[in-house]
Amino acid sequence: MDSTDFSDKANRASAISSEQKSSAEPYQRHGRTTALDDHSDLQVLKRVKRYLLPKNFVISHDLLDEMVAGYDIGDPLADALAADGIRFVKPLQQHIISNNSDDVLKNNANFRALTEQFSCHPDWFDLKLAHIGAVAYRRYPLMLIWLLRNVALMAGYSIPALSLPLIQTGALMHDALPRLMRTYAYILAVSEHPQSNMSAHPNRPPIEQVLAIGSEGWRQSITVRQIHTLVRQNLLKGKRNAANGIITEADQHHNPDGSWNTAYWGVPINQTDMIATHLQFSLLIMRGLRLLGARISKEEAAGILHLWNLASYWMGVDLQRLPKDEAACWEWLYTYLSIQQLDFKMGQPLAKALHDLPRQLMGEDNRRGRFVEMVNASVTRTLVGDDIGDGLDLPKSKIRFGVLSSVPILFALDTARQHNRSIDKKLEAFRAQRQDNMNWWLKKNDDYYK
Repeated sequence: MDSTDFSDKANRASAISSEQKSSAEPYQRHGRTTALDDHSDLQVLKRVKRYLLPKNFVISHDLLDEMVAGYDIGDPLADALAADGIRFVKPLQQHIISNNSDDVLKNNANFRALTEQFSCHPDWFDLKLAHIGAVAYRRYPLMLIWLLRNVALMAGYSIPALSLPLIQTGALMHDALPRLMRTYAYILAVSEHPQSNMSAHPNRPPIEQVLAIGSEGWRQSITVRQIHTLVRQNLLKGKRNAANGIITEADQHHNPDGSWNTAYWGVPINQTDMIATHLQFSLLIMRGLRLLGARISKEEAAGILHLWNLASYWMGVDLQRLPKDEAACWEWLYTYLSIQQLDFKMGQPLAKALHDLPRQLMGEDNRRGRFVEMVNASVTRTLVGDDIGDGLDLPKSKIRFGVLSSVPILFALDTARQHNRSIDKKLEAFRAQRQDNMNWWLKKNDDYYK
């Protein structure tokens, strides 16, 4: 199935008449939501259903109802602070770390609630499990950024409801490298653990535990939550218009006054879409590592999800909405993908900006840059699917299955690591050096890594 087929489906769905709407399923009350079987031939859904779901799996209508209700909920706590004109990043950090904030904020019920959320780990947080997940997540630096850019991000660009807020802010099209590296810095901060910074911070005391209060992951979670809140408020007011001239007005489905159409899209950066992002960074990256040969145990998989549960909770996701284990995550993701309108035209500008980065850095005529671009596109096509690769207009390459050569290599290294302590230490030293090399942009532009 090519991108034209999906565009036709999206156009037909967006043109549903009032008579058709009256006969639609209750979960289709937003224009962004399609029928359950509309994408049944999508390669990624076929793979998930065949290999990762129980044979008797059927989509739960309770989950559908919860998912669609989540479209209309942003981050009530942070949104209330924004409505009061409060930017909470620095005041919150200062108040928790040094007990220093003004009386107005101390007397604000929403600020107090946010302080309580960030002052200590919740009772359900298992530090040992999160540490196990962080170690596994950070074990393969090259694979981590491969999977972030070519699986987690590229897969999300096929969904207009996720792409449009990114396009309207303009950052991921015009500043693709900084935005990619800031996102990379965040997943590094979330997964930082005491052994992860052997060479990255030689003059800094090693961190004591994963996602400690006051850690970089903690700080960045507060910052990201504030950014999401500001973007949400600006989109709702129609103040972000970078998509104009790139995406047609019809495809953006604006309200008549140019503001964000919540009846069609739901609230921007809503609870349901934030969970989808949570799974992009946890479940999809973990699955990609396994497909590329990494040996990730059930405990490590549970640890990765647990690690991101805390990060997502800090970013404003309702904990009760998060799927409880890996099996529930795949059921959630399959359901979510099944009902999203797909329109690859909207994601193509984002995909192109991300795809073109190697030659922008190395030069338009640089052979290595072209090769890296082809490898990146091959990762997307191999792990996500040719239909999404075609839809996002990514190039095809004869070397595409060459990326799978990593499978026996990673599998053999993990086997040796498990059975030989000396090899394990050497591989860890190599990993730390490789991680340091991968952080070249951050070491130039980010105070934490300088």
